Amino acid sequence: MNVFFEESGSLKAGGVLSRQGDALQVELPGGRRAKVRAKDVLIEFAAPSAAELMQAADAAAQQIDLDFLWECAPGDEFPFGTLADEYFGASAGPVERAALVLRMQGAPVYFRRKGRGQYQRAPEEQLKMALAGLERKRQQALVQAGYEEELKAGRLPEVFKGKVLGLLTKPDKNAIEYKALEAAAAARGISQAQLMLECGGIASPRALHEARFLSEYFPHGTGFPAVTPGELPDDLPTADAHVQAFSIDDITTTEIDDAFSVELLADSRVRVGIHIAAPALGIVRGDAVDAIARARLSTVYMPGDKITMLPDEVVDVFTLKEGGLRPALSLYVIVNRETHEIVATETRAERVFVKSNLRHNTLDAEVTEEALAAGSGDYPHKDDIAVLWPLAQALFEKRQAARAGYGLRREVPGNTDFNFYVEGEHVTITPRRRGSPLDLIVAELAILANSTWGALLHDHGVPGIYRTQRTFAAAGPKRTRMQTSAAPHEGLGVAQYAWSTSPLRRYVDLVNQWQLLACSQHGVAAKLVAPFKPKDADLFAVVQGFDDTYTAYADHQRRMEYFWCLRWITQEHKKEVVAAVVKGDLVRLEEVPLLLHVPGLGVHARGTRVVLEVMSIDELTVEASVRIVRVIDAPGATGGAALDEEETEEVDALIDAADASAESEEEARAESDLAGTDFDAAEPDADGASAAQDAASGASDGSIDGPSDGPSGASRAAHVTE
Repeated sequence: MNVFFEESGSLKAGGVLSRQGDALQVELPGGRRAKVRAKDVLIEFAAPSAAELMQAADAAAQQIDLDFLWECAPGDEFPFGTLADEYFGASAGPVERAALVLRMQGAPVYFRRKGRGQYQRAPEEQLKMALAGLERKRQQALVQAGYEEELKAGRLPEVFKGKVLGLLTKPDKNAIEYKALEAAAAARGISQAQLMLECGGIASPRALHEARFLSEYFPHGTGFPAVTPGELPDDLPTADAHVQAFSIDDITTTEIDDAFSVELLADSRVRVGIHIAAPALGIVRGDAVDAIARARLSTVYMPGDKITMLPDEVVDVFTLKEGGLRPALSLYVIVNRETHEIVATETRAERVFVKSNLRHNTLDAEVTEEALAAGSGDYPHKDDIAVLWPLAQALFEKRQAARAGYGLRREVPGNTDFNFYVEGEHVTITPRRRGSPLDLIVAELAILANSTWGALLHDHGVPGIYRTQRTFAAAGPKRTRMQTSAAPHEGLGVAQYAWSTSPLRRYVDLVNQWQLLACSQHGVAAKLVAPFKPKDADLFAVVQGFDDTYTAYADHQRRMEYFWCLRWITQEHKKEVVAAVVKGDLVRLEEVPLLLHVPGLGVHARGTRVVLEVMSIDELTVEASVRIVRVIDAPGATGGAALDEEETEEVDALIDAADASAESEEEARAESDLAGTDFDAAEPDADGASAAQDAASGASDGSIDGPSDGPSGASRAAHVTE
């Protein structure tokens, strides 16, 4: 005896070995034995065999016309045998009955299972809707197959135009376009991005990298809503006529945050003015412009482009462009020119006459240490710069003494940064020696302003946003933190440090400027009228939001710098490149700021110069493959190509931090004097390279303490983490 039965929703047939009450021991055609309850048996038959029945029933089921079968079925619930007799007639045998069950169970659109062997036909309206849906799916499958074939042939379907970047960044995975792309890429054995590049769906890998960033952080585009800058206070005073301010920036800079002035006083004293653009005078916490700035939190920089924090019409009002009176928050420092001691400081909001916007591109070659010592050269504000140069040197030495008190080594000047200039798909990467007099002047005045203003906030009991760095053990890690209370920044050698000098480009600086204005205008009552009161939860939210967003922006800048370094190698047809060994298989290229791992490099002394063959470059994955060709010379022969031991260890710390994802990128940058200086200008590792250089040249726009406006100076070790 054989039985046709249901087991776990599947229909099967087997031979009965034994029967005990309501339980049957059944052997299936494959040899497996199963215990079957009598109520699960639908058909008992002697012939054919179980295997033959299933084979014949499968074939017969395909011949059953579902539409006709549905019409034959009664409207109410029915046992399958009743319909079998109606459809096949009284002569229906086990094969026909089994075929009917298989056909109905396989067509839930037409028939609904109501129990063991019990069915009910679907209502007519629901059946029509379901059939229409199935037809749509069939048509979509045909269209999808057509798209897939076109993509596999290297052609971009017309419907894909305008959708490609969306498919590669934030796709609707249920869309037939995405399914076709996914299937075609899998069939070709390449990534979806590579397939789109080959088909012409994306113009270049650069477009994809930028689109991925924008889709994540600017999903609604980078444009601004229409806003009107706030009105400046009517009673805003004008600075003394002797104040003739000048800025020092890269030639591409538009967000000019900072300028300086020098006024000689009696008794060998000089009054130095540090003038910072003051958007806080026209932006009110909670207004439309503030909402924009808080949403963006920072200007985004990348080689050849930027996304500003504030709309152009707002920047134009507050940027310190030359030729007129500009609103500024000024820190005046009276200095004894003989001892370089600071005698007094004063903070005031005012209109300052900006006489000149000087540019690094034209001045760096003229304003050298030798020229300053000899008094040679002819350039704007020569006398002012001659006064600021010894002051900057004195401020630098004072910080070194403070760093020594923390057990930190002296900052080392003279490293190299690189500027990126992008035109279309062509990049020019030029080295720029750090540590020039202009770098030091800008950096030291930045540190002075941020430290002095941090103390001003603390003394008035007004909360601000501080950068702190502490050494927790003799040889322990140095971590840069953002917090709302004053604490030392050991890496800089200052008692406190509050970012305040880039309010056009960083929201933290704008917040601190609001608080500083309260201090300068209201004195001891400042904490009662400041926009952010002590223990304001919203201030903590700003800190957290800024930290996360700023890190993401920095990551994007680094990735794009890495991308353009690879593009430069391809563009310049570099089959071989020269690099210096950092440690192990890690090398640093000499011509561009790129660190690479070289498999099979072998054991070489730190600083050994080697020639590498460029095997391949993948701009989509931002990766390069190289191999060693020959060794040029041992360390010391080229003077400065190699990292010293401490620098190398710091690079290793950066790599470990990135691999382990144990720290935020901000903390990883604080691990190394080679990384993050583009974003943490004036903030080196607590045991790292020159803070002054980091401040001035880490920002190739010459701004006091921020990333470059336009082409950026790349962090020399940032690429390790890519």
